[in-house]
Amino acid sequence: MASKKIKNCSWVLLIPIYLFTLIFVFAPLVYMVILSFMGRAEVWGFVPEFTVDNYKRILEPLYLNTFVDSLKLAFSSTAAIILIGYPFGYFMARMPLIWKKRMMVLLMIPFWTSSLIRLNGWIIVFRSNGVLDKILMTLHITEKPLKLLYSYPAVLVGMIYALVPFMILSVYSSAEKMDWSLVEAARDLGAGRLQAFVSVTLVHTLPGLLSGIILTFIPSMGLFFIADILGGNKIVLVGSVIQEQLTKGRNLPFAAALSVVLLVLTSLFIGLYRKITHSGELEGIY
Repeated sequence: MASKKIKNCSWVLLIPIYLFTLIFVFAPLVYMVILSFMGRAEVWGFVPEFTVDNYKRILEPLYLNTFVDSLKLAFSSTAAIILIGYPFGYFMARMPLIWKKRMMVLLMIPFWTSSLIRLNGWIIVFRSNGVLDKILMTLHITEKPLKLLYSYPAVLVGMIYALVPFMILSVYSSAEKMDWSLVEAARDLGAGRLQAFVSVTLVHTLPGLLSGIILTFIPSMGLFFIADILGGNKIVLVGSVIQEQLTKGRNLPFAAALSVVLLVLTSLFIGLYRKITHSGELEGIY
């Protein structure tokens, strides 16, 4: 009897979670999908008539190129984040406990301030005759100021700066759980450093690496405010187009269609991640 009462109580406790998910997650998604098939009103809102013109418009070169540019930036920033974040998280897991805590605090400090304030700080670095220009000219690397602000490299650096902590923490959480004696055993059996790293360390930290890729790749496609701050009008992402349609264009159905396509793309990558993490190779790790 007691166990049945506990089960009944557990279902009652789950009701608020289901209600929250239904009202604030599922219902807005359904509304967005329905809105994407509506017509545009003359001033604001939508006309309740079914149409696929919004999705046909996405196939125009202007908007297709925006999706392509967003994917290129996402792949570029994710690749750079892997090169920076994976070694950082790996060596952080090998540090003594006191240094792990110190490095964790250093990673958390940037989150104590607004991301907009931190990104505006990069304007001071990248602007003409800014901090970076003065350092480069002092070292006689450059002779005149560089035009780095409002460029693709500036946006790429902003993406890396904003998202690399997620990669570091994901890799760190996997590397910290590793049994390092397996690496020593591989070396004792004749494996070189590279072979032991690929066959043991990389395999055991792959779940964290894949989690970090998901946490960095998907947001990098929609973080339009980074492109707006550091790229100006030169770098346009899908998120920027959606914002423009909501504010200036006042085309809610087209903005919804863009959002649905972006949601489908990100869902495909999440599905690919789940398929890889549930493969037999990774299941053997656990």
